[in-house]
Amino acid sequence: MSIQIYAGNLAYKMTEDGLRKLFEEYGNVTFVKIVKDRDTNQSKGYGFIEMSDQNDADSAIEALNGTEVLGRTIKVNIARPKTTR
Repeated sequence: MSIQIYAGNLAYKMTEDGLRKLFEEYGNVTFVKIVKDRDTNQSKGYGFIEMSDQNDADSAIEALNGTEVLGRTIKVNIARPKTTR
């Protein structure tokens, strides 16, 4: 079972490759998605990462939450399930 992680306050120039590399330092990354505006294709400044191991995910969250990446202090935590509006 993979663990889904939320990464917020990302710099708009952050790429999915860059995000993958950042998290791969802590373990196996199975999926990366930066959420983009469907009209402009501009990053919305947040994304999701899936890691295959809970301990790796916990390590990544602990190490990366509150750190500065590309000039922005990122927020990293376990992704909460999407709620319906």
